[in-house]
Amino acid sequence: MALVGHVYYLSSVSLLPASLYAHILTMTNDATGTHPPPQKSPDPSFRSVLIVRIKSISDPAHPARGQYGLFALKTIKPRTHIIDYIGEVHCQERLTSDYDLSLCRSQDGINVGIDASAMGNEARFVNDYRGIQGKPNAEFVEYRTAAGELRMSIWSTGDSIKKGNEILVSYGKSWWRSRVGDTTPHMADLPPNLSEVIQS
Repeated sequence: MALVGHVYYLSSVSLLPASLYAHILTMTNDATGTHPPPQKSPDPSFRSVLIVRIKSISDPAHPARGQYGLFALKTIKPRTHIIDYIGEVHCQERLTSDYDLSLCRSQDGINVGIDASAMGNEARFVNDYRGIQGKPNAEFVEYRTAAGELRMSIWSTGDSIKKGNEILVSYGKSWWRSRVGDTTPHMADLPPNLSEVIQS
């Protein structure tokens, strides 16, 4: 783990204390996930060959201008594993984090999430497609490793992503709706057309 700016860079997930980890393994072994399984498992060599890079965004029309995005280093074929979403695995409600994804929810009310706000990898820089293009070219997909661990990853959708294009997912309308009243600069500076998309 290396500190880059204010974020710890991870090459593998950061796990909870051992006392909670056994419970999570049991719980996630029963989870089916919210997405259909990918057509194939990720290539085991993906960690050594990154196909994305982080790039600053200067386009004044981009909703995330002045921030960063995730871009393809080469053409990415349809339905291809791009990168795992790596962060801190936890069992807490983190309503204020913009980088927290749900892995699963158990019937006993425990939510297992993965939060890349303070520690993560390149995947934490993936932006939402709204205000940039008509539809996402990538999506979040849950899968299991050979060892049975539940992971969150980013895969290309049914179309190729050209070299140099930004990789864009859908954060979901509920993510945006919870931030419409936000007065932080990144929300205040959104173009008017994005506000219309969020409301619909």
